[in-house]
Amino acid sequence: MSRDSSISEGGGWVQWFCAMEDHQFLCEVDDEFIRDNFNLYGLKSKFNFYNEALDLILSSETPDDEDLEDERFLEVYQEATDLYGLIHARFIITAKGLGMMKDKYLGGKFGACPRVLCERQNVLPVGMSEELRTSRVKVFCPRCEEVYIPKKKCPDVDGAYFGCSFPSIFLMNFIQEIQIPANNQTYVPRVFGFRIYKKKGSRYQDNQQKAAEITHYSEEQLKKLRGKNEQQSKEDQVQK
Repeated sequence: MSRDSSISEGGGWVQWFCAMEDHQFLCEVDDEFIRDNFNLYGLKSKFNFYNEALDLILSSETPDDEDLEDERFLEVYQEATDLYGLIHARFIITAKGLGMMKDKYLGGKFGACPRVLCERQNVLPVGMSEELRTSRVKVFCPRCEEVYIPKKKCPDVDGAYFGCSFPSIFLMNFIQEIQIPANNQTYVPRVFGFRIYKKKGSRYQDNQQKAAEITHYSEEQLKKLRGKNEQQSKEDQVQK
């Protein structure tokens, strides 16, 4: 936890959770949406403490220091964060959710593209997988159409909280309202004014292969990532 639970006294768990540091990408999902079983279809089987986690999300109270020291509560809390994240991924592609994310986008809440030639174009959050604990949230630039690690690392915000399709759905809905400048500038490496030709690092290499198109992690990539995550967890445990 990076903030005291008292930050949202008088509000519910959702308000408290979304107000935490590094959770600025998240929007507050309506209780009405969360209570509708249709919107929760298929989620119950993913969690061991589904009912308790759902009750926690819908709670009008916020956790106190005593709760945050209780191991049983922390187990439920972890599942509540992931359950809320998957619900969030469904909510942000509804009309109301898209409107809330649009306000965040226009306000620059998701950050700007790190590519110099994109001239600080606002970015959108995106997941590289629909599965939990595969990859942290990334950001997508609608100008250069590339994916980057956000400036704020958002260490506990899973990419599945947004899903792989959100940026495309967002842009399809607001293409008339949000004008994205054309990506008509490309950096060309040079040495004393001359283009680098047929050398490593040059876009003018012989037999240049077409870049692979990636919109999400493939099964092979997921296996590699899981292996890396498991290795990192072991290393972290050894250090502790």
